[in-house]
Amino acid sequence: MAEQTYRLEEMSKKLRKYIDANRYYHTQGVRFTSAALAMAHGANVHKAETAGLLHDCAKCISDSKKIKLCDKNKIEITDVERDNPFLLHAKVGAYIAEEKYGVEDPEILDAIRYHTTGRPGMHLMEQIVFIADYIEPRRNKTPHLPEIRQMAFRDLDECCYMILKDMLLYLHSKSGEIDSNTQDAFHFYEEVHDERRD
Repeated sequence: MAEQTYRLEEMSKKLRKYIDANRYYHTQGVRFTSAALAMAHGANVHKAETAGLLHDCAKCISDSKKIKLCDKNKIEITDVERDNPFLLHAKVGAYIAEEKYGVEDPEILDAIRYHTTGRPGMHLMEQIVFIADYIEPRRNKTPHLPEIRQMAFRDLDECCYMILKDMLLYLHSKSGEIDSNTQDAFHFYEEVHDERRD
């Protein structure tokens, strides 16, 4: 079966109607950073661009509507997500990418679904969008950004470890609730990091 391709400029024009200007510019940054990382690591550039473009397609939906969409479409909501419904934009985004933008590729859908929390053993496309969302050019406030940006083009596993470590430090400092996927992802990539160091 031929690989599905997507009309990215048409998608981009449609997406622009549903997200605010800042989110749109961030999205384009993630789109092209995902493409660059795909080139550097031998991944499918078109898939990476598609996932990067649509990763935040549900970001500007109200929290109450996100919960309704999940309940209506039997999308599982964890206790942490119910308490922090902004986290649901990734799961809802995967649903919208499939239903409204016609995306069928499971790698793209997973990359959208886990771009916020990460998860243990992310596949290549998941890692690319997870990292691109963190390092795209408009980001400027996250710690260790220059080092993380350099690592992104050298070693995706180590880059995921660095990002997840910083995310957890930030969440602990703010006494924020931590999604179990993020905690589990950190332990997974910490083990990879420690094994290499040993």
